[in-house]
Amino acid sequence: MEFTKATKGLNGSLSVPGDKSISHRAVMLGSIARGTTEIHHFLQGADCLSTISCFRRMGIEIENRGDVVLVHGKGMRGLSAPSGMLDCGNSGTTMRLMSGILAAQPFSSTLTGDASIRKRPMKRIMDPLSQMGAKISSIHDNGCAPLRVRSSRLHGIHYNSPVASAQVKSSVLLAGLYAEGATSVTEPALSRNHTELMLRYFGAQVTSRDTTASVEPAEELYGAKVEVPGDISSAAYFIAAALMVPGSEVFIRNVGINPTRDGIIRVCQAMGADLTLENVRSQGAEPTADLLVRYSSLKGIEIGGAIIPTLIDELPVIAAMACMAQGQTIIRDAAELKVKESNRIRIMVENLAAMGADITETEDGMVIQGGRPLHGAEIDSHLDHRIAMTFAVAALTADGVTKIKDADCVRISYPGFYQDLSRLQEG
Repeated sequence: MEFTKATKGLNGSLSVPGDKSISHRAVMLGSIARGTTEIHHFLQGADCLSTISCFRRMGIEIENRGDVVLVHGKGMRGLSAPSGMLDCGNSGTTMRLMSGILAAQPFSSTLTGDASIRKRPMKRIMDPLSQMGAKISSIHDNGCAPLRVRSSRLHGIHYNSPVASAQVKSSVLLAGLYAEGATSVTEPALSRNHTELMLRYFGAQVTSRDTTASVEPAEELYGAKVEVPGDISSAAYFIAAALMVPGSEVFIRNVGINPTRDGIIRVCQAMGADLTLENVRSQGAEPTADLLVRYSSLKGIEIGGAIIPTLIDELPVIAAMACMAQGQTIIRDAAELKVKESNRIRIMVENLAAMGADITETEDGMVIQGGRPLHGAEIDSHLDHRIAMTFAVAALTADGVTKIKDADCVRISYPGFYQDLSRLQEG
């Protein structure tokens, strides 16, 4: 797919798709809850549809009406053995979180996915689940999918996670619902807390203190109405585009601003962005707001430490923004980027350098000297939706034509992304 430099600013308003993390969790908890869970603004992306597919394979009736998804849960012990493998597609969230639930079921199951997911590290959830008594193994004995999960009895543990990862934490807490005794996870920094909030919302006993989350075993969860806010990770591309393209003013409605996810807003403001939060409110357990973003002269900053888990998915587009900023931007403590859908550190450095950026890869991030003009280039998305969307935005500031290979991979999280971007250019 080809992209060219924006001839004028981006103007208009939009609503971005529902939050991917919350959509996944609503289907999972709805499936093991008693009664019907009604999900509004569910993300109709490939990853979340993989979660629906897996739970349907385990006997859960799920009505996907587009605007509303109804999950007819059968209770904590209502899942049935799937025939054949559970295909998680490209979704690490589906595989890692579902492993926690499956570890306690009275049947065996096998989880697989696409070529990308079969390369991503799964020992990070296999180790703590095994400590709880789970029988979970890598079929090819390489710490990756396909994973085999056999029936076992679980006991609660206190797990000191070496990484701040919501997927690791969530997998352990979901297994903890079925374990004997309390289960807790302590992280080096607080990762996104959607699982803890939603577990409470569905009736589980969950406590959070500093970077430790704990759950008590549950007799039953209960279906609920879930209003999914707009995904801040999807909004990030329009925030960046508006800040980078002269003459832009973009209004983004109903965006989730959970404090474990709002690092992109704090970084933009530190870079000098004209970004205003309006109509701040609570939607169920999740805070939301409307965002007004205007073109701004940005400055380079240092990004690292505890803020990294709150913006890990937004770091690629932040790197693109840093190319437009005056001065140096340093991104550190972000080694987690290497084990996402692709090695996002290396790919961002290679592709931005191909566009003329002054950018250097480091062991846990990158260093960017801003202010150098970008030019069009051929970009390999490596089938990573966040890479494709980042370079569609970067192309708006680059002279010449930018070609993105496998650009349609954005369907993973944002099927209508290119249409929304085009509409704002016409606005």
